[in-house]
Amino acid sequence: MKVRQILDEKGRDVVTVPREMELISAARFLSEQKIGAVVVSDGADGIAGILSERDIVRAVSEKSAAALEASAATFMTKEVVTCSEEHTVNQVMEIMTRGRFRHLPVVENGKIVGIISIGDVVRRRIEEIEREAEEIKAYIAS
Repeated sequence: MKVRQILDEKGRDVVTVPREMELISAARFLSEQKIGAVVVSDGADGIAGILSERDIVRAVSEKSAAALEASAATFMTKEVVTCSEEHTVNQVMEIMTRGRFRHLPVVENGKIVGIISIGDVVRRRIEEIEREAEEIKAYIAS
């Protein structure tokens, strides 16, 4: 299965926040949207960074409550790893595991077209394994 299929099933909506949004507002936004990370926009269609719950926890642990008044850009992850719609589930699992992150923006022709989470990837991988097991059982039974 490819990333394209995951996005076709789950949707391609990508929420973004501006770089100058205060960290406290970004944290509220994550909570309201029930998401674990948000793309920080560079003002165009590009990605300036990604801000995750983990980034917010690190910011507060380093700077205490004062961090909450800083901009999202101050604490976002600036070196964002991305994938394309043509990546396979196994490839993105490897990327996420190696990078130790749970959210991966999907970029095509320099434009963000979706975002996938480790939950999306694991769910599809489990479905693949279950389907393969059923096919093997059917083959053996015939």
